[in-house]
Amino acid sequence: MTNVVLKPGPPARTAHAFVYETLRRAILGGELPPGYRLVQADIATQLKVSITPVREALRDLAGEGLIRIDPHRGAMLRELDLAEVREIHELRRMLEPVSIRKAVERITDEEIDRAEGLRALMVAELDAGEWVELNRRFHAVFGDAAGSPRLCAILTGLRDGAAVHVGLSLRGRERARREEADLDHRELVAAFRRRHAEEAVRVVLRHLDSTMAAVERLA
Repeated sequence: MTNVVLKPGPPARTAHAFVYETLRRAILGGELPPGYRLVQADIATQLKVSITPVREALRDLAGEGLIRIDPHRGAMLRELDLAEVREIHELRRMLEPVSIRKAVERITDEEIDRAEGLRALMVAELDAGEWVELNRRFHAVFGDAAGSPRLCAILTGLRDGAAVHVGLSLRGRERARREEADLDHRELVAAFRRRHAEEAVRVVLRHLDSTMAAVERLA
């Protein structure tokens, strides 16, 4: 498979963090195709680091479920598994409305302002990987506001599992898909400001369905 040119991120405190953040952004942004083999020596050469921080970064990414490490082929991006994507989508469709309704009752103006700040950063963000990371943080604000730690933990795991799929949904028609998502985010913040639970639920379900449809078109 043709080697993908990685776009180095901003300088990090350590070589390990630099490699980890660069790879993570490329994976979440959909820059690396499903099944792509991550060759340690190639990554080290591109990013001008030694093998050790690359090995450590790959281990961390495997721990997050973003890649898998095959005993024979090494580190690889996970293949797109539509059954898994659909299962995550189904579970989120069941649980997100519960979380949203709880969050509407408890959320503070300061938390809504925090979500709005993240939304504004997403609109201005040019890097797809960073946009996906901001997207996760945006939705986490509402998850935390629900005040249900166990439900929040379950949904965080599902959102983390869906992060790569979100990145894939941006491929091809990235700008149009991002604009659609940014509009959903704006409507979601507005619904929370009005403390309108059912409107917020409607926006979130539409948001989830749009991402699922985009991933299925790529399969």
